[in-house]
Amino acid sequence: MIRAAVVLVVLLLTACAADHSGHGATPSATTRERNEELRAELLEMMEQDQAERSGQVAGEWNDQERTDRLAEIVEEHGWPGSDLVGTDGASAAWVIAQHSDLDPEFQRRALELMRPAAEAGLADRGELAYLEDRVALNSGGEQVYGTQIGCVDGVPQPAPLADPETVDERRAEAGLEPLADYLATLEEACAAEAEAEASASASPTPFG
Repeated sequence: MIRAAVVLVVLLLTACAADHSGHGATPSATTRERNEELRAELLEMMEQDQAERSGQVAGEWNDQERTDRLAEIVEEHGWPGSDLVGTDGASAAWVIAQHSDLDPEFQRRALELMRPAAEAGLADRGELAYLEDRVALNSGGEQVYGTQIGCVDGVPQPAPLADPETVDERRAEAGLEPLADYLATLEEACAAEAEAEASASASPTPFG
C-alpha cells in the first residue's frame, strides 16, 4: 500500500501559439494580450505552494484558497496558457490545478480546459499527463502515464497503473522519460523518507 505521495513538480517549459476560443476555453492567441500582472500572481501562488510543501512555511497548506483563485481566473480568462501568462505562468497554473485535490470537480474542469491548450501548444504535454493521472486516481480509476508515485518500504512505486506494458509508449508521446528512469530519480527521496520514519519510530515517546 502506498503510504506517502512523493511531491513532484515538473516544470517543462514550451513556447507556442494558440487556436481556441469561447467561454471556458482558451481564446485564440490573436485575441489575448499578454497579462504580466496575472502571470506574476500565478508565479507567486506557485511559489507559496512549493514553500508549503517543502516545509519552508509553517502552518496549514492553502490549496483551497489557490484553487478558488484559479477558478476565478479560468472563469474570466479561460485556461491561462502561455499566450496569456508565458510558459512559466502556464506551468504555475498547472501546479495549482495539480494540487486542487480538495475540489475534484474543478480539477476535472481544469483538465478539460488544459487539453485543447496543450494541443495548441499553449500548455505542456508532460504537465497535462500529470494532471490526467491525478484526476484519474482522484476519480477512483487508474493512472495512464505513471506519474503519480508513492514510497513503499523506501522504494518508489507507481499508484494503480492501467496497461503497464505500454506505459513507456504513452510517456514518450507526452514527452516524458521511460518509467524506470523516472522511478530511479525518486529512489533517494524514498530512501530518505523511510530512514526518517524509522528514526521517528525509534525515538522515545516524550512525557509531559
